[in-house]
Amino acid sequence: MNITLSLEKTISSDVSIMVDAFRASTSIIIAMNEFNEVIPAFSPEEAIEIAKKENGVLAGERMGATLEGFDIGNSPVAIKNYTSEKKKLVLTTSNGTRILKNMNSTVLIGAFINAKSVAKLAIEIAKKHDYNHIDVVMAGWKGSFAIEDFLASGEILYWIQNELSQSAKFDNRDNNTNKDYNSENKISEYAQSAILANNDYEAVKKVIYKSRAGKGLKKLGFEKDIDFSIQKNISSNVAIYENGVLKLFNK
Repeated sequence: MNITLSLEKTISSDVSIMVDAFRASTSIIIAMNEFNEVIPAFSPEEAIEIAKKENGVLAGERMGATLEGFDIGNSPVAIKNYTSEKKKLVLTTSNGTRILKNMNSTVLIGAFINAKSVAKLAIEIAKKHDYNHIDVVMAGWKGSFAIEDFLASGEILYWIQNELSQSAKFDNRDNNTNKDYNSENKISEYAQSAILANNDYEAVKKVIYKSRAGKGLKKLGFEKDIDFSIQKNISSNVAIYENGVLKLFNK
């Protein structure tokens, strides 16, 4: 199986994992606890129209700040604490929701908070459908590299590597074969670098707090979102993007 890491655009027609650690991915994952659907919108105007049509909670931001007139921002902490009888969340963000638009593979949503679960599910889907390529896609920031997405992707890629390694050992035991894990699975050098960069969790946290996005969120008063978003594997939720809607994946 080929495992790769990309920026903004997926290079896989099989399985893609969208990663926007600050904050779309984290917000979507947490929203799955309270809402039946998250509907991504690609502009504030589109979000307003969809929310009216679908009777949905209106959530979104631009440049990190909550949009005027919206019910809530793109804040996983605020979404976690938000109560509503409405069961649909309409979300528009600067980066994460934007890059979903052109993805034509099976798309899952990943972040630090569900890294292990999304990695495991991606492999299960790939094996079930005889797919050969999982691409982890960083949302970035307006076409440029964002270190928090790189490091969150590294956490996901670590668990993909771990799951594939364990699976290979199990196959070898059951089939009494001598399969070579490295020949069966190819992890790109870019993906390997993200795994290695994520090895020291304390260093990861320090870098993220000092990053462009980290400083921006702190300036806007969203430091609690940073704290929340960099927690590892606190959720087993995995959202899948199908027919323009994000839903909790149910096996």
